[in-house]
Amino acid sequence: MPENPFNLNNKVIIITGASSGIGRQCAISCSAMGARVMLFGRDAQRLDETLQAMVDVSKHETFAVDLCEYKQTASIVKDISTRIGRISGLINCAGISTTLPINAVSADKMEAFFKTNVLAGINLSKQVVAASNFSQQGGSVIFISSVMGVVGAKGKTLYSMTKGALISATKSLAVELAAKHIRVNAVSPGVVHTPMSKSAIYSRNKEALDVVTKQHPLGLGKPEDVANACMFLLSDASRWITGTNLVVDGGYLAK
Repeated sequence: MPENPFNLNNKVIIITGASSGIGRQCAISCSAMGARVMLFGRDAQRLDETLQAMVDVSKHETFAVDLCEYKQTASIVKDISTRIGRISGLINCAGISTTLPINAVSADKMEAFFKTNVLAGINLSKQVVAASNFSQQGGSVIFISSVMGVVGAKGKTLYSMTKGALISATKSLAVELAAKHIRVNAVSPGVVHTPMSKSAIYSRNKEALDVVTKQHPLGLGKPEDVANACMFLLSDASRWITGTNLVVDGGYLAK
């Protein structure tokens, strides 16, 4: 019987932002599909909460790390590839979001957004795909972008700037790494029920929340919806897909 191309059996997968939201669900879902998951995040306690919700807990490990500390991430990636096995996939989920009008934007805020949402993920990807760390059979790198990287909204200049940058970087990196059989794709969710969205301004106002919900023809999403897209892009079932931006938005951009 042919092997299921959607399984992730024994693939070593790194997931950032794994302490909550989409990153947490990606970790849980990947474990259910047989992967060995390395969970990255800043909060050790919340990473452990994610770990306890996963399948075969003993197969996976957590790493409390600041992704902007590049020497620290390089050391961890090398440890994983040497001690556990070469890496087959990376999901860059970590990021920050806020609603900020242009008159409230400062140089420091711009730098913080770009460093966290773009540079940290690009740097980690560089470390992961190094020949000494990545699987010789190739694999997959995923950046979690957003529909705000494609369209705009009031107060989202900084957020949109960083998410658009990820989509652009995805295309160039996909071309560069294709010869190594490393696929690079972005996933752009609409509004998903996560701690990040619950802290947003619209979540505190029922009328505003109703407006946002109606902007999604299929309603607001769940972390599982995004995780399923990521698992597909990690799996061999997507072996001929690279450089794309997979929109998972309940129809938000179709209007």
